[in-house]
Amino acid sequence: MEQSAVTADGVIDTFLVLLIGIGPKIALLPFLLITAPLDPATTQRVARKMLATAATVALALILLGELLRSLLHFEVGSLSIAAGVILLLLAVQMVIGQGQSAGHLTEGKDPMQLAQVPLAVPYLLNPVGIVGLMTISAEAQSVRVLAAEIAILVVVLLLDLVVFRWAARVGQTLNEDRLLVVEKVFGFLLAAVAVQLVLDGLASVGVIPHLQH
Repeated sequence: MEQSAVTADGVIDTFLVLLIGIGPKIALLPFLLITAPLDPATTQRVARKMLATAATVALALILLGELLRSLLHFEVGSLSIAAGVILLLLAVQMVIGQGQSAGHLTEGKDPMQLAQVPLAVPYLLNPVGIVGLMTISAEAQSVRVLAAEIAILVVVLLLDLVVFRWAARVGQTLNEDRLLVVEKVFGFLLAAVAVQLVLDGLASVGVIPHLQH
């Protein structure tokens, strides 16, 4: 739905979408595993690089997403389907994977490169976020709405900053086995989100009737 005015419902919906799409939930465990063998200063640098990369890409998608969509000639519904498939693959990996040791994740790799891929994209800025940001770009019909949604993005990024700064300080004291259990449970929930993205995309392009949420 195109938005020409800022509403409470719109603010809440945008916040929830961005909290899932560029919030800390998916990226937190990989961040802890990747930074476990690193010294505190390097861990902080990785966190800053991850957040800066995700924020830059997110802002570009809000400002230029609709232009990119028009140039590449695809519908937001098609993007939703593609994002759902990719998110489902990530969710399946979270659920059935046996976990990766930090040594395996970091061996022979530059931590600052890992901060960009996979930590910033696709873990922190994940497929839900990409769809959400592209939709915001397509549907914002006034500068006021666009400014409000950018402000919401900033709030979510500040939340990320707090979470990952905390994680960088206490990550080595957390129980990895418990984190892996949380990852499995959250993987199931992400799988449901992924399926919903696909269904919404199919409904958007007219393949199936629109579903009631």
